[in-house]
Amino acid sequence: MRALVTGATGFVGAALARTLCAAGWQVRVLVRADSDRRNLRTLSVEPVVGDLTDASSLERAVEHCDAVFHAAADYRLWVPQPEQMYRANVEGTQNLLEAAHRAGVQRIVYTSSVATIGLPPDGGLGTEATPVGLPDMVGHYKRSKFLAERKALEAAERGVPVVIVNPAAPVGPRDIKPTPTGQVILDAALGRTPAYVDTGLNVVHVDDVAMGHVLAYHHGRLGERYILGGQNLPLREILIEVTRLAGRRRPLLRLPHGVVLPIAYAAELLAKLTGKPTRVTVDSVRMARKYMYFSSEKAVRELGYRFRPATLAFEDALKWFREEGYLGKDLRTGS
Repeated sequence: MRALVTGATGFVGAALARTLCAAGWQVRVLVRADSDRRNLRTLSVEPVVGDLTDASSLERAVEHCDAVFHAAADYRLWVPQPEQMYRANVEGTQNLLEAAHRAGVQRIVYTSSVATIGLPPDGGLGTEATPVGLPDMVGHYKRSKFLAERKALEAAERGVPVVIVNPAAPVGPRDIKPTPTGQVILDAALGRTPAYVDTGLNVVHVDDVAMGHVLAYHHGRLGERYILGGQNLPLREILIEVTRLAGRRRPLLRLPHGVVLPIAYAAELLAKLTGKPTRVTVDSVRMARKYMYFSSEKAVRELGYRFRPATLAFEDALKWFREEGYLGKDLRTGS
């Protein structure tokens, strides 16, 4: 079996490529000419240079593939030129779906996000059936992923063999950028998080997300969405656990959202003036007003999906960050 994986130089895509290689698949990866390929250096994969906005490169990439796993995305919570994000996430998804369908690919697994899943007004768990619309999407990332998911659902209605997976907040090894969630873990481990806001996340090990993609290929129903999540945890508990594992002091100060929002506006203004991205964004503060908790019950029931405790994801992430020099000196061991 041959699979094309997009986004394989990134976090989720790299975990997926490793999982497929371990299962005996022939793995082809779509990479840009200037991509950071550190996540591929130990994998036996076939690179194809191309871009989601380059239709001819996609034709070459999908040729003779049985499966396409579309895990590539522009994942930033602050972006100076939003149109670039929409081109990559929306137009790029449509381009790849069309190329894969023309090539006769048996099944396409599209990596969406829980960012597109609705949250009940009563504070309950979001599911694939929770009502949601574009006006509910906060920020360009969530809007672009929502629109891209619409492209995938519309393609499925036309007979394109698409299954959609919606990962929660993945954590684990090889988060080289890091992703926004990975940055939260890294900052806490470095002692850079003295305060927090009252919010919550669904944390999942990135390798469980990768296996969920493979299960979706084998068992997912066409045109269906499957949340690939893990544990629902308050941000305070996440930070306490990460700082415990890293040997740092736990954050003690809880900041009201109303205090953090002006700081985020000021940070974004500074980012626009300097051209340097900010970690504190208006969109992230707005999203933090809700506990972003989700249920993976549908994936468990229909796909056989399983997930491990969040603390194991934190341990694996910190081990990798430490080995790669992101953490520097370990306060517990002095090494």
